[in-house]
Amino acid sequence: MQPIASELSAAMECAAGASPSSAHPTATPTPTPTTWAPPALPAFHLALSPTAAVHAVRAQHSMASVRHMGTTRNLDEAAQAATGSAKPAMPAEVLAKLKDPTLVHTAGLIGGKWTEQSSDKSTFEVRNPATGAVIASMPRMRADETRAAIAAAHSVFPQWRDRPARERAAILRRWHDLIQEHKGDIATLMTLECGKPTAEALGEIASGAGSVDWFAGEAVRVCGDVLEPPLRDRRLLVLKQPLGVVGAITPWNFPMSMITRKVAPALAAGCTVVLKPAELTPLTACALAELAERAGLPDGVLNLVMGDAPAIGHELVSSDTVRKIGFTGSTAVGRLLAAGAGQGVKRVSLELGGNAPIIVFADADLELAAKGVVASALRNAGQTCICANRIFVHDSVYDKLSDLVVSLVRKLKLGDGLEAGTSMGPLITAQAMEKVTGHVADAVAKGGKLLVGGTRAELPAPLSGGNFFAPTVIGEATIDMRCFKEETFGPLIPLFRFGADEEAVLLANTTEYGLAAYFYTRDLARAWRVAEELEFGMIGLNEVAITNEVAPFGGIKASGLGREQSKYGISEFLDTKYVCMGLGYSAL
Repeated sequence: MQPIASELSAAMECAAGASPSSAHPTATPTPTPTTWAPPALPAFHLALSPTAAVHAVRAQHSMASVRHMGTTRNLDEAAQAATGSAKPAMPAEVLAKLKDPTLVHTAGLIGGKWTEQSSDKSTFEVRNPATGAVIASMPRMRADETRAAIAAAHSVFPQWRDRPARERAAILRRWHDLIQEHKGDIATLMTLECGKPTAEALGEIASGAGSVDWFAGEAVRVCGDVLEPPLRDRRLLVLKQPLGVVGAITPWNFPMSMITRKVAPALAAGCTVVLKPAELTPLTACALAELAERAGLPDGVLNLVMGDAPAIGHELVSSDTVRKIGFTGSTAVGRLLAAGAGQGVKRVSLELGGNAPIIVFADADLELAAKGVVASALRNAGQTCICANRIFVHDSVYDKLSDLVVSLVRKLKLGDGLEAGTSMGPLITAQAMEKVTGHVADAVAKGGKLLVGGTRAELPAPLSGGNFFAPTVIGEATIDMRCFKEETFGPLIPLFRFGADEEAVLLANTTEYGLAAYFYTRDLARAWRVAEELEFGMIGLNEVAITNEVAPFGGIKASGLGREQSKYGISEFLDTKYVCMGLGYSAL
């Protein structure tokens, strides 16, 4: 498996998109352990597991202390108490933004223990893409920690598998409630590490929490079958059983909902999990793991490792203990993970790249379509797998639609996602800025008309060091441009012309990807025909907000395998076992 491991290492290093400052590990001194004795547990905590009860009291105790902390020094002491380190791993000004500073850890979680150091004591930095400021220092975990996490998940799998589904569901519902209770702090962490506006962060939390609630319900609905036997002395049964240990690898652009989509169905099915969040956005994952512990999730059922993406990915893929890999990320890495998983014949669910089209037909509601184009293309600054990358507009309405889109884009406000009124935040890294810049330059060089934007946005300090790119609209786009062939993953709206319906569908389908597509029309016959002809796993008709926990999420072609969310999502974590029972007498 070494050739695949080598390619996987290179691909995951590239896909990680780490900034230069975080690309090189730095040694850190051994932290001084902090001893802490929990107070006596009040009666209402007895319904929780011992670990969850301790965390619940810890949170209350810490919050009571933090209420009286008004100085930077006291917040530094809170950071020290939370991390067990003589030097705070998070700046005091970051902790000051949280109502509950104990929610966040700068550590991994292995077998119920927060692990603040990697085996070689190296670290990596987490930066705010809006300012470039360091907001946390995290342990750069590698193969040793990943193997330990896999072993921890494996050791508790039998107990979690055998726990009644109603008990698993109850823990998931408590997790959901705690997420909702702490949504303000989670949104703050999310905005600090990935840049999206608070309103978008809260929307993601609602979606992610919805997945947890949905799969809490699905946990008690897992059932097999009794089949009609071909012989009188046989009884045929079908059982549904959890796979075992699941490896989940999640991206930075949706650091909460991509986790709950994978972890919640796995836990509901009775699987245990080793989660590797993106190095750019680990803090949201740490907060979710903390809340899962408070909800009563037993030690080792959910483990968290972050840091050396190639080393962690290789261990998850090559381990005989891990029975499934769930991955959201680039198609290049997904192909390598699938190849590696294939050698161990383990299951994979892959949600990969997209190059989503929007088709605006002549009979469309143009104001609705323009709002949909801007909302889809510029959500999270264009950094979503299902955002509109290619906008195909009928000749007869092209100019009108173009004017409407440009007018809406001009009204957007770039800025810090934590500031009220911000419409769009920064790109995640300088490398992301370079890709968008390259796509815009290529389009203009090939005859595209720059209608608005097109350059880096210069904002006053402290945002002057951020990765801000002005939302951009390119008119008269053509199919020889990079923005037609490649996923931009940035705030670029290229407008293409088409004449006949067949031409629009052909252009939309001219891509290796098949994740999501959208179109606007009022013609019912056209709606059915186009929906069936588009080669994508998800279709939005007169609507771009298509994601929810009830509907299956996933793509076809090079956009992936399997489905998340919906009643189909939990099946990805279940084995089907057939049992034939002989009754001991011959058929007459």
